[in-house]
Amino acid sequence: MGAKRAVAGKPAFSRRRVNTGLQVQTIAKVADNSGAKEVMIIGVPGYHGRLRRVPPAGVGDLVVVSVKKGIPEMRKQVFKAIVVRQRRPYRRADGTWIAFEDNAVVILTPEGTPKGSEIRGPIAREAAERWPQIANLASMII
Repeated sequence: MGAKRAVAGKPAFSRRRVNTGLQVQTIAKVADNSGAKEVMIIGVPGYHGRLRRVPPAGVGDLVVVSVKKGIPEMRKQVFKAIVVRQRRPYRRADGTWIAFEDNAVVILTPEGTPKGSEIRGPIAREAAERWPQIANLASMII
């Protein structure tokens, strides 16, 4: 197992890794007003892991979700979403640990913009830094 090398001016790791508190088959709340209430994570794009390992996701990660509860037009639809809260505690660079009351996502349109016009509840700072369009809609960033 070789070490990862930096590529001409880019660091080997572009962002700090957050403890992954969600995985495929996890049920999460929807934090926006897109019409969906509850979703199930069905995929994590970009994850290349061991054979048969269940792909994990953490705060700020892009996931593929299936709507389980919500308005009839949204149910049974597949969307991309961003994880904005997770129950599992994770450590920040300053040494503090943070955990939320629930697992929550914000649904995206196929173009990559948030589907809803407002986000209910707090969102993690890690998600806001990585996705500025979500930060603009957030009422509270923790």
